[in-house]
Amino acid sequence: MSAEEFVPAGAGSIDDLRAAAAKCQGCHLYEDATQTVFGAGPPHARVVLVGEQPGDIEDRRGAPFVGPAGKVLDRAVVEAGLDRAGAYVTNAVKHFKFRSTGPGRRRIHQTPDRAEIVACRPWLVAEFGLLRPEVVVALGATAAKALLGPSFRVTRQRGVLMPWPDSAAEPADFPSSTGQILATIHPSAVLRADDRDEAFAGLVTDLRVVADAL
Repeated sequence: MSAEEFVPAGAGSIDDLRAAAAKCQGCHLYEDATQTVFGAGPPHARVVLVGEQPGDIEDRRGAPFVGPAGKVLDRAVVEAGLDRAGAYVTNAVKHFKFRSTGPGRRRIHQTPDRAEIVACRPWLVAEFGLLRPEVVVALGATAAKALLGPSFRVTRQRGVLMPWPDSAAEPADFPSSTGQILATIHPSAVLRADDRDEAFAGLVTDLRVVADAL
């Protein structure tokens, strides 16, 4: 299964893609999710921030990075000296993957597997085809692997601004005019960290590399 058949050929805007994505059934995740959560931000953003997938709050509201992790990201972006309003935010996977458990059937996040990431990849490729940002920030392992291939490790190469890899088989799907890419932790990792202040400072430090490059 793949989202490919749902991506409109020759889409002229992010709004066109968003409207089409609302009907996507490219993988089984649409069956349980409330709705598709597409990217948001200005159509000519210089920076694109790519996360893993929408969370519970994002799934209910239909917008990316509006939950607790989104608030951490907003604060980190501002402290790093980037323009939050000028950034485009999206996810490698556009539907919330979860399991229900406990009183009230609480929805617990589950990490998308490789098949789900690949199935949703055409949406990310289509977004990049229209946005063509100067810098892409991969937030966390899932986003980094979606953009840079399954062998990439954030723990080894985080905070390093790299040229967009146009030779590898998977990254070559993205427009060659895409500039540079940097991988860092997902803001939700700050919320899970034993020392949140230290984790947050590390995220800000990584994002400052992007701010300095612009």
